[in-house]
Amino acid sequence: MAEEIENLMLEHLKRFQSILDRVERKLDDLTRRVGNLESGQANIIQHLGTLAAADAQQQLTSDGFNQRLERIERRLELS
Repeated sequence: MAEEIENLMLEHLKRFQSILDRVERKLDDLTRRVGNLESGQANIIQHLGTLAAADAQQQLTSDGFNQRLERIERRLELS
């Protein structure tokens, strides 16, 4: 009888170990996936910074053109 109980306990422990192994594999997979998401997010943030810098440069160029146009209009007395 004691041997049957011992075998039953071993069966349960093996099943628990199997479940724990699956949980650990899933956790490792999720950890990798979260790392990939964080890396992607960092790339997006970096890209947004680049776009913002390009936008600022275009705005400066546009402002310069507007100033030149205003000077030309004043000289030609168009405004």
